[in-house]
Amino acid sequence: MTEEQTQSVTEPELDRDETVLLDDVAGALDESDDGVEPDGQDGEANEDVEDDEDDEETSAPSPGDRLKELEQEGDIAADYLEELLDIADLDGDLDMDVEGDRAAVSIVGADLSQLVGANGEVLDALQELTRLAVYRETGERSRLMLDISGYRADRRRELVALAEETCAQVKETGEAVSLKAMTPFERKVVHDAVAAAGLSSESEGVEPRRFVVVLPR
Repeated sequence: MTEEQTQSVTEPELDRDETVLLDDVAGALDESDDGVEPDGQDGEANEDVEDDEDDEETSAPSPGDRLKELEQEGDIAADYLEELLDIADLDGDLDMDVEGDRAAVSIVGADLSQLVGANGEVLDALQELTRLAVYRETGERSRLMLDISGYRADRRRELVALAEETCAQVKETGEAVSLKAMTPFERKVVHDAVAAAGLSSESEGVEPRRFVVVLPR
């Protein structure tokens, strides 16, 4: 599959309520700059790898302590999001989990599309606000992953399928293939899938037009 053949997931245009919500979230992000460095649009890593790890050498907490920390992050995030849903007068159920070395919170409900937005842009902004809420309570940067109505889970499946198809093409032709521009979250998913297929990949370009190149062995 060539870059021209890749298809993006197209969300409907934002209606007035979605635009207002996105503006409010963006404004809150601008006003809340208190030293927390955003992790990028999707919450993975600005360099498409797990670069949220501190450069400083610190003693790693025990697995049990780390699990408690992540569960605490989930609880803080759930409280924050529950208040947001109440303010927005939206119905939604909150699911909390720990995935790998990060807390994960999902909101599911009848109609939460306005909290996802076009191409997940409102979701990305809400994730950063939720991480900021966790930071204010714990004093530690959070890598919490937020999903709403299964948007990220669905997108992850699509990207893994795209990566596998692209890897098959690269193995057959021996030529590198460039994909369309993606968010940090999307690029991280593709990098992981490419590595699992036994090939290598790299990111090129500058945000927001940064993209993945799948390389032959």
